[in-house]
Amino acid sequence: MGLSLALNTARSSLQASSAQMAVVSRNNAGATDPNYSRKIAALVTAGGAARVSVSRASDAALFYKMLGTTSSAATQQAVLEGFEKLKYTVGDTELNQSAAARVGALNSALSQYANKPDDPILGRAVVERAGELATMLNEATASIQKVRVEADTEISKSVVRVNDLLRQFEVANNAVIKGTTAGVDISDALDTRDRILAQISEEMGVTVSTRENNDVAIYTDSGVTLFEKTPRTVSFSPTSTYAPGTTGGAVYVDGVQVTGQGPMPLHSGRLVGLVTVRDQIAVTYQGQLDVIAAALIDVFAEVDQSPPPLNANATGLFTYPGGPALPSGPALVGLAGEIRTNSLIDPSKGGNLDFLRDGGANGPDYDYNPGAAGTNAAFSGRLFELSTKFGADRAFDPALGLGAPTNLQGFSAFSASWLEAGRKSASTEVDYGVTLLSHASEALSNATGVNMDEETALMLQIEKSYSASAKLLSVIDEMFRTLLSAVR
Repeated sequence: MGLSLALNTARSSLQASSAQMAVVSRNNAGATDPNYSRKIAALVTAGGAARVSVSRASDAALFYKMLGTTSSAATQQAVLEGFEKLKYTVGDTELNQSAAARVGALNSALSQYANKPDDPILGRAVVERAGELATMLNEATASIQKVRVEADTEISKSVVRVNDLLRQFEVANNAVIKGTTAGVDISDALDTRDRILAQISEEMGVTVSTRENNDVAIYTDSGVTLFEKTPRTVSFSPTSTYAPGTTGGAVYVDGVQVTGQGPMPLHSGRLVGLVTVRDQIAVTYQGQLDVIAAALIDVFAEVDQSPPPLNANATGLFTYPGGPALPSGPALVGLAGEIRTNSLIDPSKGGNLDFLRDGGANGPDYDYNPGAAGTNAAFSGRLFELSTKFGADRAFDPALGLGAPTNLQGFSAFSASWLEAGRKSASTEVDYGVTLLSHASEALSNATGVNMDEETALMLQIEKSYSASAKLLSVIDEMFRTLLSAVR
């Protein structure tokens, strides 16, 4: 009985050492996988025999911290990408392609023409600068709407990804529950579940609740259920075409609106950043360009010169499809995409350049030049009046970011600086978020990752134990041979 017991003990030890070596080999193979957690082979004695119970290294607090920093970093990254796209509407400031630069060029050309009103070349220069400014505003509007379309498309892709990840999570979670109930090794299934959870956190902020049998429920960071036994449906209706004033669709989780003005909006994640770009940043920037366009139309508007004035102000050098009435109310939305030079004044469109100097594009009641139309070629009164209006302070909507009154040139410069300041702020936030995520990931890796030096040292210890068990088996075998020889 003594030799039999020794034999069983040696065999059990040998099997345990083999199982431990297998776990160490798994750790070595997963050392380069950031989603792999170190597996721990613990020896358990039952009925006089040793067996190996496999668990994994984990740190729930660090893991949840990493999920939060992942969501925050994804939010700022999406915002930064939106600003990076919008900044191209400003163009190269050194080449004077921004709205501020073109407004300045127009003001300079107008001043030169006012000082020499009988020079048609200077008059044409004013119209040309006006045309360049209108084209820039048109193209910027198209670019802004393209950015909104791209953000909307990315929102749709993000929703599809979340739904797919939730389905994968259901499979992984069921495997964990079944494995826990059966008492088998679930460490790899737990790694898979955590990996999927980390990917979901990139798209939206999440919180996690662990329940009986290692079951997990997932909620958005605003409290809406994403997964509980089964995945909830995340839905979104994309908008294929955007124009100024278009309202993009909201994202819903199980019928609850989680973006926009919903009751339980998401706080972080790529979806939040994309919706911010589409519905806030781009819309505010479009509004800034629209009020620049409205101010340009107002500056160059013609005023009835009849005593007393009987007609409303009408569009002059700048107009839009709703002219000659000046834009107001709903007409201001998207005005930057519709502004253009007046065909009655622009010589390249068959217009009369004298209307710029004298007025009268909207009829004789709007003629500023006394006497017979066009006879006083040195008339500069209207041009100086336009130049004065150009430099006068005006109130702009505080919702567009600038509360204090300023002139057209100042607001145009503010718009460009607002865009650049937003981009720099987002870039700083991204750098901070990436650093924070790096620290969180490093801390989690230190706590749960594989250390190759430790695994090598552990392998050497297991090999020694294996060799000792093998040697014990050899000794027992020799003792059995001796015993059997004595019996014979």
